Amino acid sequence: MLVLCRKRGEQIIVGGDIEVTIVEINGDRVRLGVNAPLSVRVDRREVHDRRLKERSAACEATTS
Repeated sequence: MLVLCRKRGEQIIVGGDIEVTIVEINGDRVRLGVNAPLSVRVDRREVHDRRLKERSAACEATTS
């Protein structure tokens, strides 16, 4: 895992075409802005995990 220190307004570039900007820092919360191509799905971890679980359940239902 790469760990970086950034200040508000600073950015991180991922893969040359995904830009992550530190929008706000408030206590222990950080607001991030993500600018990515439309072909790249950007989700919070809990949304990603839920989608995987739903997809897995749907696959099991069709194979049963």
